[in-house]
Amino acid sequence: MSSTLVAVTFDAHDPAGLASFWGSLLDRQVVHEAGGARLPADDTQVGLRFVAASSERSGPNRLHLHLTSTSLEDQEKTVAMALSLGGRHLDVGQLPEEEHVVLGDPEGNEFCVIEPGNNFLADCGHLGEVTCEGSREVGLFWSEALGWPVVWDRDGETAVQSPVGGTKISWGGPPVVPKQTRNRQRFDLAAGDPEGEVARLVALGATRLGDRGGSVELADPDGNEFCVAPRR
Repeated sequence: MSSTLVAVTFDAHDPAGLASFWGSLLDRQVVHEAGGARLPADDTQVGLRFVAASSERSGPNRLHLHLTSTSLEDQEKTVAMALSLGGRHLDVGQLPEEEHVVLGDPEGNEFCVIEPGNNFLADCGHLGEVTCEGSREVGLFWSEALGWPVVWDRDGETAVQSPVGGTKISWGGPPVVPKQTRNRQRFDLAAGDPEGEVARLVALGATRLGDRGGSVELADPDGNEFCVAPRR
Protein backbone atom coordinates (compact mmCIF):
# COMPACT_ATOMS: atom_id res chain seq x y z
CA MET A 1 0.00 0.00 0.00
CA SER A 2 1.19 3.54 -0.68
CA SER A 3 -0.18 7.03 -0.31
CA THR A 4 -1.36 9.21 -3.17
CA LEU A 5 0.29 12.62 -3.42
CA VAL A 6 -2.70 14.96 -3.71
CA ALA A 7 -0.78 18.22 -3.80
CA VAL A 8 2.20 20.27 -2.76
CA THR A 9 0.52 22.72 -0.41
CA PHE A 10 1.61 26.34 0.03
CA ASP A 11 0.62 28.56 2.95
CA ALA A 12 -0.50 31.86 1.44
CA HIS A 13 -1.83 35.26 2.46
CA ASP A 14 -4.00 35.29 -0.68
CA PRO A 15 -4.69 31.65 -1.63
CA ALA A 16 -7.10 32.48 -4.45
CA GLY A 17 -4.71 35.05 -5.95
CA LEU A 18 -1.75 32.69 -5.78
CA ALA A 19 -3.79 29.85 -7.29
CA SER A 20 -4.82 32.17 -10.12
CA PHE A 21 -1.15 33.03 -10.79
CA TRP A 22 -0.10 29.39 -10.97
CA GLY A 23 -3.20 28.30 -12.84
CA SER A 24 -2.49 30.88 -15.55
CA LEU A 25 1.22 30.08 -15.67
CA LEU A 26 0.70 26.31 -15.91
CA ASP A 27 -2.52 26.53 -17.96
CA ARG A 28 -4.47 24.56 -15.36
CA GLN A 29 -7.96 24.85 -13.93
CA VAL A 30 -8.30 26.39 -10.47
CA VAL A 31 -10.68 24.61 -8.10
CA HIS A 32 -11.85 26.70 -5.16
CA GLU A 33 -12.40 24.91 -1.86
CA ALA A 34 -12.88 25.75 1.81
CA GLY A 35 -9.89 27.73 3.05
CA GLY A 36 -8.14 28.00 -0.29
CA ALA A 37 -7.84 26.76 -3.85
CA ARG A 38 -5.98 24.08 -5.74
CA LEU A 39 -4.72 23.01 -9.14
CA PRO A 40 -5.61 19.29 -9.27
CA ALA A 41 -3.02 16.70 -10.14
CA ASP A 42 -3.36 14.48 -13.18
CA ASP A 43 -1.65 11.22 -14.09
CA THR A 44 1.74 12.85 -14.65
CA GLN A 45 1.65 16.34 -13.11
CA VAL A 46 1.79 17.05 -9.39
CA GLY A 47 -1.10 19.08 -7.94
CA LEU A 48 -0.68 22.39 -6.12
CA ARG A 49 -2.81 23.67 -3.25
CA PHE A 50 -2.89 27.12 -1.64
CA VAL A 51 -4.34 27.57 1.85
CA ALA A 52 -4.83 30.57 4.10
CA ALA A 53 -2.10 31.19 6.65
CA SER A 54 -1.22 34.23 8.71
CA SER A 55 2.34 33.29 9.66
CA GLU A 56 5.13 35.38 8.22
CA ARG A 57 7.76 33.74 6.10
CA SER A 58 11.19 33.38 7.70
CA GLY A 59 14.08 32.55 5.39
CA PRO A 60 14.05 30.66 2.10
CA ASN A 61 11.58 27.88 1.45
CA ARG A 62 12.75 24.28 1.67
CA LEU A 63 11.30 23.43 -1.72
CA HIS A 64 10.70 25.18 -5.00
CA LEU A 65 9.32 24.33 -8.43
CA HIS A 66 11.10 23.90 -11.76
CA LEU A 67 9.21 24.68 -14.96
CA THR A 68 10.50 23.26 -18.22
CA SER A 69 10.97 24.89 -21.64
CA THR A 70 10.83 23.46 -25.13
CA SER A 71 12.93 26.25 -26.68
CA LEU A 72 14.60 29.54 -25.77
CA GLU A 73 11.54 31.32 -27.12
CA ASP A 74 9.31 29.17 -24.91
CA GLN A 75 11.50 29.92 -21.88
CA GLU A 76 11.31 33.65 -22.56
CA LYS A 77 7.54 33.41 -23.02
CA THR A 78 7.12 31.67 -19.65
CA VAL A 79 9.30 34.27 -17.90
CA ALA A 80 7.42 37.14 -19.53
CA MET A 81 4.06 35.63 -18.56
CA ALA A 82 5.19 35.14 -14.96
CA LEU A 83 6.31 38.77 -14.72
CA SER A 84 3.05 40.03 -16.27
CA LEU A 85 1.06 38.02 -13.69
CA GLY A 86 2.90 39.54 -10.73
CA GLY A 87 6.08 37.48 -10.46
CA ARG A 88 9.54 38.99 -10.18
CA HIS A 89 13.19 38.18 -10.76
CA LEU A 90 15.13 36.89 -7.74
CA ASP A 91 18.84 36.78 -7.00
CA VAL A 92 19.65 33.65 -4.99
CA GLY A 93 23.31 33.61 -5.90
CA GLN A 94 22.95 32.07 -9.34
CA LEU A 95 25.95 32.50 -11.64
CA PRO A 96 25.77 34.63 -14.83
CA GLU A 97 26.57 31.62 -17.01
CA GLU A 98 23.67 29.57 -15.64
CA GLU A 99 20.88 29.32 -18.18
CA HIS A 100 17.87 28.88 -15.93
CA VAL A 101 15.89 31.92 -14.76
CA VAL A 102 15.09 32.33 -11.07
CA LEU A 103 11.78 34.01 -10.25
CA GLY A 104 9.46 34.55 -7.32
CA ASP A 105 5.68 34.28 -7.45
CA PRO A 106 3.53 37.14 -6.07
CA GLU A 107 4.23 35.98 -2.49
CA GLY A 108 7.93 35.45 -3.07
CA ASN A 109 7.97 31.67 -3.42
CA GLU A 110 11.01 30.81 -5.50
CA PHE A 111 10.76 28.90 -8.76
CA CYS A 112 12.98 28.38 -11.79
CA VAL A 113 12.25 28.36 -15.49
CA ILE A 114 14.69 25.77 -16.80
CA GLU A 115 16.50 26.14 -20.10
CA PRO A 116 15.57 23.91 -23.05
CA GLY A 117 17.58 20.75 -23.57
CA ASN A 118 17.80 19.85 -19.87
CA ASN A 119 18.11 16.06 -20.06
CA PHE A 120 17.16 15.42 -16.44
CA LEU A 121 13.73 16.98 -16.98
CA ALA A 122 13.12 15.65 -20.48
CA ASP A 123 9.53 14.40 -20.88
CA CYS A 124 8.58 15.49 -17.35
CA GLY A 125 5.91 17.98 -18.46
CA HIS A 126 5.64 21.71 -17.80
CA LEU A 127 5.90 21.31 -14.01
CA GLY A 128 9.04 19.26 -14.36
CA GLU A 129 10.32 19.07 -10.81
CA VAL A 130 9.63 19.78 -7.16
CA THR A 131 13.13 20.22 -5.77
CA CYS A 132 13.69 20.10 -2.01
CA GLU A 133 16.27 20.56 0.69
CA GLY A 134 16.84 17.09 2.05
CA SER A 135 19.00 14.11 2.79
CA ARG A 136 19.36 10.86 0.87
CA GLU A 137 17.48 9.19 3.72
CA VAL A 138 14.42 11.36 3.14
CA GLY A 139 14.49 10.71 -0.60
CA LEU A 140 14.44 6.97 0.03
CA PHE A 141 11.65 7.45 2.59
CA TRP A 142 9.46 9.25 0.06
CA SER A 143 10.14 6.59 -2.55
CA GLU A 144 8.67 4.00 -0.18
CA ALA A 145 5.89 6.31 1.02
CA LEU A 146 4.59 7.10 -2.47
CA GLY A 147 5.57 3.92 -4.25
CA TRP A 148 7.61 6.00 -6.71
CA PRO A 149 10.89 4.51 -7.96
CA VAL A 150 14.19 6.24 -7.27
CA VAL A 151 15.35 7.64 -10.62
CA TRP A 152 18.48 9.42 -9.33
CA ASP A 153 20.80 8.44 -6.47
CA ARG A 154 24.23 10.00 -6.65
CA ASP A 155 26.51 11.88 -4.23
CA GLY A 156 23.72 12.16 -1.66
CA GLU A 157 21.25 13.60 -4.18
CA THR A 158 18.07 11.63 -4.84
CA ALA A 159 15.00 11.94 -7.04
CA VAL A 160 11.80 9.94 -7.39
CA GLN A 161 9.20 9.84 -10.13
CA SER A 162 5.81 8.23 -10.56
CA PRO A 163 5.92 4.91 -12.44
CA VAL A 164 3.91 6.60 -15.23
CA GLY A 165 6.39 9.48 -15.52
CA GLY A 166 5.83 13.21 -15.15
CA THR A 167 6.92 15.57 -12.39
CA LYS A 168 10.01 14.46 -10.47
CA ILE A 169 10.58 15.18 -6.78
CA SER A 170 14.23 15.62 -5.83
CA TRP A 171 16.36 16.26 -2.73
CA GLY A 172 19.66 18.08 -2.97
CA GLY A 173 21.63 16.13 -0.38
CA PRO A 174 24.34 17.53 1.89
CA PRO A 175 24.83 20.07 3.19
CA VAL A 176 21.17 20.24 4.27
CA VAL A 177 20.19 23.62 5.74
CA PRO A 178 18.90 23.03 9.29
CA LYS A 179 15.14 23.34 9.67
CA GLN A 180 14.32 26.14 12.09
CA THR A 181 10.59 26.88 11.77
CA ARG A 182 7.44 25.19 10.55
CA ASN A 183 7.51 24.80 6.77
CA ARG A 184 5.19 26.97 4.68
CA GLN A 185 5.10 24.22 2.03
CA ARG A 186 4.35 20.54 2.52
CA PHE A 187 3.02 17.39 0.89
CA ASP A 188 -0.65 16.48 1.28
CA LEU A 189 -1.33 12.75 0.91
CA ALA A 190 -4.51 10.70 0.70
CA ALA A 191 -5.06 7.07 1.70
CA GLY A 192 -7.98 4.65 1.74
CA ASP A 193 -7.09 3.58 5.29
CA PRO A 194 -5.51 6.67 6.86
CA GLU A 195 -4.71 5.11 10.22
CA GLY A 196 -3.20 2.04 8.61
CA GLU A 197 -1.19 4.25 6.28
CA VAL A 198 0.01 6.41 9.17
CA ALA A 199 1.24 3.30 10.94
CA ARG A 200 3.09 2.23 7.78
CA LEU A 201 4.69 5.65 7.38
CA VAL A 202 5.79 5.70 11.02
CA ALA A 203 7.38 2.29 10.50
CA LEU A 204 9.26 3.78 7.54
CA GLY A 205 10.69 6.56 9.71
CA ALA A 206 8.01 9.27 9.97
CA THR A 207 6.95 10.83 13.27
CA ARG A 208 3.28 11.32 14.09
CA LEU A 209 2.67 14.91 15.20
CA GLY A 210 -1.10 14.87 15.79
CA ASP A 211 -4.49 15.44 14.24
CA ARG A 212 -4.97 18.51 12.07
CA GLY A 213 -8.38 19.45 10.63
CA GLY A 214 -9.57 15.97 9.62
CA SER A 215 -6.12 14.72 8.65
CA VAL A 216 -3.12 13.33 10.51
CA GLU A 217 0.03 15.43 10.51
CA LEU A 218 3.41 13.73 10.46
CA ALA A 219 7.04 14.68 9.92
CA ASP A 220 9.37 12.89 7.52
CA PRO A 221 12.87 11.78 8.64
CA ASP A 222 14.21 15.31 8.00
CA GLY A 223 11.45 16.85 10.14
CA ASN A 224 9.34 18.23 7.28
CA GLU A 225 5.63 18.30 8.06
CA PHE A 226 3.14 16.49 5.83
CA CYS A 227 -0.46 15.36 6.15
CA VAL A 228 -2.42 12.18 5.43
CA ALA A 229 -6.18 12.51 4.85
CA PRO A 230 -8.89 10.03 3.83
CA ARG A 231 -9.02 9.35 0.12
CA ARG A 232 -12.15 10.86 -1.44
